[in-house]
Amino acid sequence: MEELIAIGWLLSLMTILISALIYQLPRVPEGFVYTHLILLVLPIMMAVFGLMYFEPEVLFGTFQMDIFNWVLALYVSILNFVIQRFSIRYLHGDKNYRKYFLLFTWISGTTSITWMIDNIFLFSVIWIFPFLGLVLLTRLNKEWKPANIESKQMEKIFFLSFLAVFFAVYLLHYTTGKWYLSEILMGNFTNNLLWQETFIINLLIVLSAVILAGQWPFHRWLIESAVIPTPVSAIMHAGLVNAGALLIWKFYPLFTNIYTHVFLLIIAFISIVIGVGINLVHVDYKRQLVASTMAQMGLMLVQCALGAYSAAIIHLMLHGFFKATLFLQSGNAVPRPEYIGHIKKWSRFDRMFGIFLGISVGLLFWNNASEEPTRLISSLLLTASVAIGWGRLSFFHEGRWIAALCLAGFAFLSEKLRERLMYLFQQSVELSFSLPLWVEWFVLILFLLFTAFFFILFNKRSSKNSYKFYLWFVALGEPKLTGIYQRSSKMRKE
Repeated sequence: MEELIAIGWLLSLMTILISALIYQLPRVPEGFVYTHLILLVLPIMMAVFGLMYFEPEVLFGTFQMDIFNWVLALYVSILNFVIQRFSIRYLHGDKNYRKYFLLFTWISGTTSITWMIDNIFLFSVIWIFPFLGLVLLTRLNKEWKPANIESKQMEKIFFLSFLAVFFAVYLLHYTTGKWYLSEILMGNFTNNLLWQETFIINLLIVLSAVILAGQWPFHRWLIESAVIPTPVSAIMHAGLVNAGALLIWKFYPLFTNIYTHVFLLIIAFISIVIGVGINLVHVDYKRQLVASTMAQMGLMLVQCALGAYSAAIIHLMLHGFFKATLFLQSGNAVPRPEYIGHIKKWSRFDRMFGIFLGISVGLLFWNNASEEPTRLISSLLLTASVAIGWGRLSFFHEGRWIAALCLAGFAFLSEKLRERLMYLFQQSVELSFSLPLWVEWFVLILFLLFTAFFFILFNKRSSKNSYKFYLWFVALGEPKLTGIYQRSSKMRKE
């Protein structure tokens, strides 16, 4: 039964790729896209069957089909279906209309296959395929110069990430003599590695991860990706950018060096500060979403650095659906005239009630999540999120209580889904290395300093330092001057 499901899943991916290729033929009618959309349901169905009938971990040839990989395949397939359904009307009229569906299908199929591969050499070669699809998507519209410049920047940064993974895999094979990750882990070959070898492998994987996640100091490609079409942004921010956290998840048993964890923490925290700062000062909605992704990926990498791998992957999936929704609904960000002027001031009661509500929810989570990794950090973040969320709702006179009830309902469903996924993923996670308690307290102090910094900054907006930081964040969120000069010079020549 398991072999039939595995073969059926691979055939479903092959079917949708053939369907996308057929759609490229000029004689095929444009309405064939709806047939292609129906076929996209096949990988979703096979992934559901895989979750229902597969054992927690099964090796099928070069594929490791465990629960996590089936959940990831289901997530990617659903995301692909939603984005392609949205693109049918949104991209209609574009001269490259048909090519978008081929590249979307290529990205989703190769992404699903990549993370199931157990052979580390094959993984190091194939995992770059989805990013090649992203580069081709970015440069489809050749007349749009900023997108062409961005695609070239992506090529360079993704190649650097590829080299980091390739050398990490080569060093891992050289020191263990094995090509299959399951054999390396089950045979405890990692215990024989010298700490220098472990540190280099960890560092290479972290380097590749922070590049893909758009983290500082490699965040420029992500910030400048606001020029690409909305459906491409959706599949990038909800899917491909998450590859950084997924890469660390795949090789997490190798992360036994505390210096690597601290290094990842510092990089991720700097990225959170930059992402939040850009999000606060820029008025361009799409650029705000890009900065938000940078900050959210930083938070996921902080979770990985603290050993909360399951929590990071669940955060990744829920954030992916949320961010895809924001991008696909970005047209609704333009305010309608009839709703302008219905905003009220944030009263003292609203402020105190938001703080009380946040503390109550945080304490409730702390009390009921005794086995939750990084429980202290999660409780404080939940407290801040609830307080800030209520603060946003309290600006409106009408409908805020109904909106609060709806949000509470969605939060409850999200928590139940998170609990179920956490239960499933923890069956696949066996931590062989535990971080000392001071690392979590170190992260807590960093977040408290981060909160105090932005609180002082935005409560003293007329100070000289506030002006400096404001202009600094604005500059970080803007394209490079070299890119602007290249675009302007090319436009003058034309």
